[in-house]
Amino acid sequence: MFQRILGWFSNDLAIDLGTANTLVFVKGKGIVCNEPSVVAVQKERVIAVGAEAQRMLGKTPANIVAMRPLKEGVIADFDKTGEMLKYFIRKVHNRKSFISPRIAIGVPSGITQVEQRAVKDAAQASGAREIYLIEEPMAAALGVGLPISEPSGNMIVDIGGGTTDVAVISLHGVVYSKAVRIGGDKMDEAIVNYIKNKSKILIGERTAERIKREIGAALKLDNEDRTVQVKGRDLVSGIPKTVTIHEDEIIDAISEIVGIIVDTIKVALENTPPELASDIVDRGIVLAGGGALLRGLDVLLKQETGLPVIIAEDPLCAVVKGVGKVLDDLDLLSRISM
Repeated sequence: MFQRILGWFSNDLAIDLGTANTLVFVKGKGIVCNEPSVVAVQKERVIAVGAEAQRMLGKTPANIVAMRPLKEGVIADFDKTGEMLKYFIRKVHNRKSFISPRIAIGVPSGITQVEQRAVKDAAQASGAREIYLIEEPMAAALGVGLPISEPSGNMIVDIGGGTTDVAVISLHGVVYSKAVRIGGDKMDEAIVNYIKNKSKILIGERTAERIKREIGAALKLDNEDRTVQVKGRDLVSGIPKTVTIHEDEIIDAISEIVGIIVDTIKVALENTPPELASDIVDRGIVLAGGGALLRGLDVLLKQETGLPVIIAEDPLCAVVKGVGKVLDDLDLLSRISM
């Protein structure tokens, strides 16, 4: 009875618990929270979460640590993830601590039983009443409006911060899926290492992410020479220095990561049943997640596979929108939850 009374006060939530960003969708309201998955900790106590904590990355004194509690799509620090979820849920519900929502969470398709339990436990610690886990490619397919209930092949590629999920979906089920622990974060890491080795300049991950957003590309599309000014520490003199980075250098820096994503998609196509493969030839490959915004990635995939490639209308929000749609359909929720 008590749980039912709590349920009357609760608003169902859909959460895309991402390595880079956490998005929260409230039933009837839409996306109400989109913040970085970052926490700042002082003496084991969380002092900041989200955008406030991200501003501290790389700028904290010795007694404060700004960190990402999720690595490569999975929980690396259980307690901090629980605190982060608690913060976002309270923020969404205007800090009403008695609210006990039903929560559906998008998780990578390659997640293990242990990792599933960690996500559920973290959500439970944040005060959830019921918890459902939805595979991210399935959620992304729903979010971008693919006809997943039909007996036809739909290929979705969800490129997030920590993982890239490739799935072929038909009749509410994943026919084939492959997840690799590679995404936007590995690209940032590759940019940091490339600039360190080539220019002998050390930059932070936030600077690397800015470079990727401004001049990052999967391949050269035109003759324009895009550049960005970058400030970092000279590894030889130890003095802060400004250098100019060119688009060609970034294409070179992330080429290996992009190559792994392309190969993962090719492997998925090779393992797709012939009847569904023929549907994908007609419908094409749909790209979702932040990585879908990498300039030229769709063109490169077209060249490598010979198939049409479509970038989702709102790739960053595809997963959370898909999980949000599931909240409105209990029958669908029971069919596709893990």
